[in-house]
Amino acid sequence: MGGPVYLDNSATTALSEAALSAMTSAAAEFANPSSLHAAGMRARELVEQARARVREAAGLSPLDGWKVVFTGSGTEASNLAIAGAAGAKTRFESKRVIITDSEHPSVAETAGALSRLGFETVCVPTAGGALDLDALARELRRGAFLVSIMLVNNETGAVYDVEGASELVRSLCPGALFHVDAVQAFLRLPLTVRSCDMITVSAHKVHGPKGVGALLVSPDVIRRKAVSPVIRGGGQEEGLRSGTENVPGIAGFGAAAAEGRSRMEEDSRRLRALREYAVAAMTAAGAKVNEPVRRADHIISATLPGIKSQTMLSFLSERGICVSSGSACSSRSGRISGTLLAFGLDRRSADCTVRVSLCASNTEEDIDALCEGLRDGIGRLVRIR
Repeated sequence: MGGPVYLDNSATTALSEAALSAMTSAAAEFANPSSLHAAGMRARELVEQARARVREAAGLSPLDGWKVVFTGSGTEASNLAIAGAAGAKTRFESKRVIITDSEHPSVAETAGALSRLGFETVCVPTAGGALDLDALARELRRGAFLVSIMLVNNETGAVYDVEGASELVRSLCPGALFHVDAVQAFLRLPLTVRSCDMITVSAHKVHGPKGVGALLVSPDVIRRKAVSPVIRGGGQEEGLRSGTENVPGIAGFGAAAAEGRSRMEEDSRRLRALREYAVAAMTAAGAKVNEPVRRADHIISATLPGIKSQTMLSFLSERGICVSSGSACSSRSGRISGTLLAFGLDRRSADCTVRVSLCASNTEEDIDALCEGLRDGIGRLVRIR
């Protein structure tokens, strides 16, 4: 028998051979990259090579002045953007943070923590997977020091209009920082990075290793010192993230970013065709696909007919098929997904919704196996529920 049918790529992706090779080679360079001797300089060279690769994969050149600040995860990068903006020495007239009602927990929970420290957090609606720009404009007119909006939703695949949001921020609240969580968009959609101030990306969503992320920081933020470090110490990573760099992990991130950039157009074509095949097959199997207004091709949200998602997940898992019920970061909590409620599903439907997330190596045979499992599960589980 073959291995499992893995359709949970929004939770994490398989480590690519290029990333593994880079990590193996980098592991031999054990010196501290901050050391000034030859061994340390060799380690530093690997870090800087990876930094250049991530920068290039994001569509930037060294002349743009953007900084790539390596962190321990995408979650840490978003925490740095939000908590770092709140903690910067610059005094803001406003203490308001604007996010959406369907952000990843790394953004929503950090903004919530600020609220307990005297800041005000407001959420803009995203019904149907569309960012409510009118609501955003109303909130911006009341002022804010930070706006944080994800580019691709990790549960529904909705693509939010960050370009439109950026125009509103610049025109209505020009002093505010604009952060974009691009973890699910990086190397899947072009990043229009010049429209914002900070961007979060993560290695393990693009076939790199776990435990490595990055915050891309604009030259204006650096010049204004508009973000302060959350982790303090030796002053590594432009003084914004202290701690000895994870050289093998960073090297793996760089290799995965370079490979992903070279294959982005080809992978996008494959994913677009595979999504069309999957949506038709899943609908025929009895699932209702929740289609956002604009959507990324690698994430499919589907509601089952009266079967709780956790029940179907267990049924499929026994058949070697891996999908999820939403964000892997919070799936064990057992709570109804706030993102799905914000999308417009009622509580019962949200509790019966699964997420299928693809990568370019998935095949139509994988989808066929999934849909066979869905048909079987719907037939059996509906009868016994």
